[in-house]
Amino acid sequence: MTKQTHIVTGTHRVATAGGVAVSFPAVRPRTLIAVVVASAVLLGVTLWGVIVPADVHLEVLLVAVPALTAAADNTRTTVSMTALACLGVVAVDADDGLPSSPILPIDVLGLLVVCVLVLVFRRLRDVDHRTLCAVRSVSETAQKALLPPLPCRMAGLEIATAYRSAAAHAHIGGDVYAAERVEHTVRMLIGDVRGNGLAAVDDAAAVIGAFREAAHRDVQLEHVALSLDAGVRRRVDQVSETDSNAAERFITALVLEIPDDLHVVRVISCGHPDSMRSHGADVDFLEVPQPAPPLGLGGDRAAYQVNTFRFEPEDTLLLHTDGLLETRDGAGAFYPALDRFALLAEDEPHYLIERLMSDLTVHAGGEVQDDVAMVAVRRRAATATESAGEGGRPASPVAGPAGRTLRCGAAKRAMRH
Repeated sequence: MTKQTHIVTGTHRVATAGGVAVSFPAVRPRTLIAVVVASAVLLGVTLWGVIVPADVHLEVLLVAVPALTAAADNTRTTVSMTALACLGVVAVDADDGLPSSPILPIDVLGLLVVCVLVLVFRRLRDVDHRTLCAVRSVSETAQKALLPPLPCRMAGLEIATAYRSAAAHAHIGGDVYAAERVEHTVRMLIGDVRGNGLAAVDDAAAVIGAFREAAHRDVQLEHVALSLDAGVRRRVDQVSETDSNAAERFITALVLEIPDDLHVVRVISCGHPDSMRSHGADVDFLEVPQPAPPLGLGGDRAAYQVNTFRFEPEDTLLLHTDGLLETRDGAGAFYPALDRFALLAEDEPHYLIERLMSDLTVHAGGEVQDDVAMVAVRRRAATATESAGEGGRPASPVAGPAGRTLRCGAAKRAMRH
């Protein structure tokens, strides 16, 4: 009995039969659908054109055949279907007694014109598609440089992040997050840059760089916030000569630290939405009574007050930007973020973030109008082995099925199964 196997490699499918490998192009679903529909139209019009009386000319409808192949991926499909459509025109015109009339070449010419137009427009579409892919690739690279993935684990914390830009086809915007391991403490930042476009990206890069430096240099959390504000103000002063609206640029932010040896989280709010916390069945906002001004507006040292909240093992923090709270549905109702978080808080951080982002998109009708960033942090009781292996470094990749490298949540799913 001959054993046959099929292997898909890139755009080709390889079939092996009796040790002999035969390669043929893999057909995409949309190309297959286009060919099936165009073939159905070709056969239907041709057969019906032969059946109806000679004074009813249906062959003109065959111009739909090359037009329907516009969804196909290659030129060969359009040319082949056009050639078959020309044969159909000849058959119908011959049956109508018009093989020598000028109607036949006119019908064929119409098919050829449509074929050429389809090929030209497909070429233009392919050029635009390649350009869009290149732009998205640059955007993804820029996002990875600006917002590199946070470690899945830092000391006794499990961390997951999600980010969605409101700009169409973009992967980067003005929402930022960062985390740094400092001795026996994890310091974190989440912020929202006012405005959008390249100016917002520039400000986001500046505040992340300032945080990474200040988190290791400054001992007290309020000093970190002061350093961030000073850094943003310096940046505003630098760009004020070329940007008349520079004075209106600021960043709302939460600056946090989570010590290893105390079950607390210390928070300084710089005009940013309060984070959420789950503790068992209870879910609440960590309300900061007196937030400091946003970064860049020159708050003094007394404004940056540290607020301390309990953060026990198995508790989860959800840090987020205002896009999570301000997204509306078609009726104008805000997204019920706290209620949704309460339903999903027991999930692992990776699943929590995924499901919240998916639910938010559904609530918004498929299109979120504002940048959204979320960071889920869960405190675990770290064992001695885990403590020795984490140290704030990104988790090592785990080999998944078929040698595919999985990270974070995907790796956990692979290990479960």
